Amino acid sequence: MHELSIATAIIERADELARADGTKAVSAVTVRVGELAGVVPDALSFAFEVARDGTALAAARLVVEPVAAHAYCGACAQEFPVGMPPFFWCPHCDRPSTDLRSGRELEITGIE
Repeated sequence: MHELSIATAIIERADELARADGTKAVSAVTVRVGELAGVVPDALSFAFEVARDGTALAAARLVVEPVAAHAYCGACAQEFPVGMPPFFWCPHCDRPSTDLRSGRELEITGIE
């Protein structure tokens, strides 16, 4: 389960940022997780709860903001959802797209 290593990295980075800001405890960490990031949000939340024990984030909650995967079709200038499993064929003009605009995110966007 690679979500445990991701959760550990989130905790370490959030702790670093909180200390740099002079904060002793963190109550919440918000992360954006793209649909195609290869991360299972429920597994990440569980791993976060396990990994936070004994850290400055021991009482913190993880807020996961899902990001839908969207591609852009250069032929018809339309953006469209690719879904899961991903399908990179434009529903507007029936052509393939290679321009993924969102869905691979895995980033901390907030620390409280």
